[in-house]
Amino acid sequence: MQTECSSGQLEFQGLGSRQVVAAFNAGRLTQDGGLLLLREVAERSGLIRRFAACFRDRRRPERIEHRVEELLAQRVLAQAQGYEDLNDHDTLRDDPLLAVAAGKRDLLGAERPQRRDRGHALAGRSTLNRLERTAEEPSRYHKIVHDDEAIEGLFVEHFLDAHEQPPSRIVLDLDATDDPLYGEQEGRFFHGYYRHYCYLPLYIFCGSFLLCAKLRRSNIDGSAGAVEELARIVQQIRTRWPAVKIWIRADSGFARESIMAWCEAHDVEYVLGLARNKRLIRAIGAEIEEARHEAERIGRPARRFKDFRYETRKSWSRERRVVGKAEQLPGKVNPRFVVTSLPPERIRASTLYKKIYCARGDMENRIKEQQLGMFADRTSTATMRANQLRLWIASMAYVIVHELRRLGLQGTALAKAQVGTIRTRLLKIAGRVQISVRRVRVALSRLFPLQAVFERALLNLRAAYGPSG
Repeated sequence: MQTECSSGQLEFQGLGSRQVVAAFNAGRLTQDGGLLLLREVAERSGLIRRFAACFRDRRRPERIEHRVEELLAQRVLAQAQGYEDLNDHDTLRDDPLLAVAAGKRDLLGAERPQRRDRGHALAGRSTLNRLERTAEEPSRYHKIVHDDEAIEGLFVEHFLDAHEQPPSRIVLDLDATDDPLYGEQEGRFFHGYYRHYCYLPLYIFCGSFLLCAKLRRSNIDGSAGAVEELARIVQQIRTRWPAVKIWIRADSGFARESIMAWCEAHDVEYVLGLARNKRLIRAIGAEIEEARHEAERIGRPARRFKDFRYETRKSWSRERRVVGKAEQLPGKVNPRFVVTSLPPERIRASTLYKKIYCARGDMENRIKEQQLGMFADRTSTATMRANQLRLWIASMAYVIVHELRRLGLQGTALAKAQVGTIRTRLLKIAGRVQISVRRVRVALSRLFPLQAVFERALLNLRAAYGPSG
């Protein structure tokens, strides 16, 4: 029997003598029961509320149907649930659980003044698009304006608030990645390394905490703007934690005189990859031979490390410590170099490379979570300002799911899961929503495999934030 669709009914392959049919007529159901946990994080942490405080709303109060905080909650929490496309919201605007998560009081849209809007509790794509496409100053059609500096500061402020006591040392990881573009967006350029049109956003993380997500054109050096972002972040951190020791870590794209000189002038240590050249390879020539001989003798890869002083002929202002790794792999030599401000008596070469520098690889997982898990690369609107706001919305979605993971999922099987896995395993759960004057009741599927994890997450969040949030 062929699959057929008629009168709103979907007919599938039969099962023996039984027909298998389906229809989109189940009523007030949601497939996003995990919004209950995300709302718990957003409400108790105040993250959406603080995000909304970074916007100025010049609309006439008596005509406002969707407050800025409600619009942002709808956009951010839907993105966390996997809905990165504004078009999705023309359907999602009827989801009562998303309305609960966004803080709407009229959960069914029954009291909206315009007849055409009744039955739709939340904003549609056009309203959300106007929110994203704000100008730097209010205009006739764009009366909500965001404050770039306030939003940038919020991510660092949240990181600071997450620690009851200042740590003795923190490591800031910097990296750039490509954000492919397929339209005629403002600021698009062809990148020779990535071989496509793209933006080149700059990310700064401290562990799994996102501190900076800066959208940039791609016709620049990968380290462009890093000093300015570091200066802003370091100043904000030291205002709260004056005694904390700060290290930065990045690949060879950030081994620039401007960054190293700034670090040296501001008591910030650095561990940066260094692009190899003939002079550097000659400097570890003896170690390369030793590694080759050992690899031949033992029949597996071998490595040696060397500490030495090095200065470029033109670009550096001074001589600096370099750690070279001479590694013999099957059939090839694999030399690598790191430049650092840390003295050898404080940390030896092999430890610096293996324990400190190589640990930066975990940041690539955080970027993947941002770009792939939270759709931070969905920068498809026309202007860079609007696309920067989209990047911040995705970043806030990441921060909220990260809070759920950090506080709610500790001690569970998902404590170290990536955000995409958390969404698929925990947040995508079917439920029936019943609304009365006194209560919103959500009947979640009793066949959900991770019921115990869901319940544990709620208890952990209550314990972490306290009974009053």
